[in-house]
Amino acid sequence: MMVIPMKANVYSVEGKKLKTIDLPPQFDSKYREDLIRRAVLSDESAAYQPKGNYRFAGMETSAKYRGRKEAYGSLKNKGQAMLPRTVVPGGGMGVVRRIPSSVKGRRAHPPKPEKKIIELINKKEYAKALRSALASTMDKEMVAELCGKEIEVPFILETGFEKISKTKEIIKVLDALKISDLVAKAKNKRKKKTGVRKKRKKQITKSPKYIILVVSEQSAVKAAKNIPGLKSVLVKDMKVNDLVPGAKAGRVTIFTENALKEISEKW
Repeated sequence: MMVIPMKANVYSVEGKKLKTIDLPPQFDSKYREDLIRRAVLSDESAAYQPKGNYRFAGMETSAKYRGRKEAYGSLKNKGQAMLPRTVVPGGGMGVVRRIPSSVKGRRAHPPKPEKKIIELINKKEYAKALRSALASTMDKEMVAELCGKEIEVPFILETGFEKISKTKEIIKVLDALKISDLVAKAKNKRKKKTGVRKKRKKQITKSPKYIILVVSEQSAVKAAKNIPGLKSVLVKDMKVNDLVPGAKAGRVTIFTENALKEISEKW
């Protein structure tokens, strides 16, 4: 069966249509939401930070258990709780330590840093999920549902776009492509992150991502870093969670010509 190549328009930084090119075969894949969800879960769990308490917490004490009746300082048959107590001069009874129910005692079941918290996924399964995520960037219905308007996707920009090193120049390109209103929309929906950070003076905010920028040069990634509603990523570092944040497809995705060449060679 003959495969008809998928076409896409290439735009200049001024928003003018330059030519039409064939998209890599990776874009001609079936949308699999189940695979994308598994891959996103694997990406998110890989970013978790292992946590656990100090290995000897609550155990660095002189407390010891004296159970035998003949033991020096034993509490047997004395009407006292036979628990580990600190050693004091003169053979007296110290305070209870070490056990979870005591003051400054160890925790019963503390979190352990060796716990497996990463959801693993097969390499071939992840590659298929990534191709499915690339295919979802061409679905106009998904983009219209998430962004609230119909947009011609995907956007392919000329190679000269990757030489941009200033944020205001990238905003001009978004204006030329007529998608800068998504930046204002994300800015209006910006909110503070919950948790402990909410109590600090320097509070961190987050905004929904409506635009994904995929390039092959670092300068464009840095320039687009502080634009609300836009997420920039290098092709070599691209993950499923970058194209489909939170496993919710429908972002406006912008590729450069060099980025498409790397995608066709890598996957």
